[in-house]
Amino acid sequence: MALPTPSAAPGGNRSSGQYQRRSNDPFANIRRNHRIKVPQVRVISPEGKQLGILDTPKAVNLALEVGLDLVEVAPNATPPVCRIMDFGKYVYEEQKKHSHAKSTASKIKEIEFTARIAPNDFNTKLRHAEEFLDHGNKVKLRLKFRGREMAHTEIGFEVMKRAVIELAGMGHPDSEPKLIGRNIHVMLTPLPVNKRKAKFQVKGSDEAEPDVPQEAEA
Repeated sequence: MALPTPSAAPGGNRSSGQYQRRSNDPFANIRRNHRIKVPQVRVISPEGKQLGILDTPKAVNLALEVGLDLVEVAPNATPPVCRIMDFGKYVYEEQKKHSHAKSTASKIKEIEFTARIAPNDFNTKLRHAEEFLDHGNKVKLRLKFRGREMAHTEIGFEVMKRAVIELAGMGHPDSEPKLIGRNIHVMLTPLPVNKRKAKFQVKGSDEAEPDVPQEAEA
């Protein structure tokens, strides 16, 4: 079901205070129940079945009798299409979607490298990246060139490609590493939980146990 995209309510000959309240409600422009003024509407049941074209008052009463709302979902159709639904529940679910989207967008962690990074520092950065990916965060790898290092960008690309390969057990790149200005960027998305295999950290313990080969029994 596609409802009209929530937007600010249009202006009119109303008081400034009332207009301000409406403009702060992104769902105010979606007409429902007695705010639907056209004489007839095409009605869809809560289960998605077509109920045909009904007089608007009859359609409103039909919705209210079952404790739901008549909501205009296609105002530009002839006649407009309305659906019987729980409008409050719809608003709640839409707000929840937007909240989740904002939360997901904020969960981007950044790891910065240099073109001549030392091996120990490189592994430490990868361990942090693994931790972020293990928590479900997207990870942005960024390599910054300093001074004359821009003359040998291939060194930076090698570092980034190696980092992507080393982190392959925890996340996959959204695209190939790209040079933007003096920086190389690549975004990693975490793998599904059941497919993650940490290489630089051990889940559930502080230290990795040494890999001791088992002796074959005689």
